[in-house]
Amino acid sequence: MSGYITNHPKHRMPMSKRALDLAITVPAIVLLSPFLAITALCIKLDNPGPVLFKQKRYGLGGSIFHVYKFRSMSFQPDAEFVQAKKNDARVTRVGAVIRRTSIDELPQLFNVLKGEMSLVGPRPHPLSLDDDYRQCIPELMKRYGATPGITGWAQINGLRGETRTVEDMQARINHDLQYIATRNTMMDIRIVLRTAIGGWTDPNAY
Repeated sequence: MSGYITNHPKHRMPMSKRALDLAITVPAIVLLSPFLAITALCIKLDNPGPVLFKQKRYGLGGSIFHVYKFRSMSFQPDAEFVQAKKNDARVTRVGAVIRRTSIDELPQLFNVLKGEMSLVGPRPHPLSLDDDYRQCIPELMKRYGATPGITGWAQINGLRGETRTVEDMQARINHDLQYIATRNTMMDIRIVLRTAIGGWTDPNAY
């Protein structure tokens, strides 16, 4: 990640965006806490292993943080990253449900609370995925100029899930850069609302 300085002034979240994140995230965690506990119990009873899945991702300014997700696959410690595919045999019974409904992403509310993520922004990719694609898509690096999000402009436009080709990733990057160039509070609110209404049934969530 040479060329990125994580404490550069441009690599700081705007105060208005942080305020919106906290205004939504804190009540959401409180209201969803019983549901989060039930989901955690279902995961524990369904398949041995930890309830949460943690993975290193690139954040604002190219910094590295651990993203939180509910574990949806069989526990394989130290397994090499392989992008999830449709009908992936590693996905557990409960995992299939929480992936299809995006419930597996809810622990990222705690990433937002910590300031590592925002509710809206470019979705953070596993390190190896970004490292591979930035060789052929140099503008991918520009995504690190914004705080990564739980949802984003690309996701509500059908560009989520598996990236099978360079063209798939390029389309996602184009939407991310469009968001970064035009983002504002009202745009973030619209993206959050569209995700809340239709983000649970996306055909690319598997």
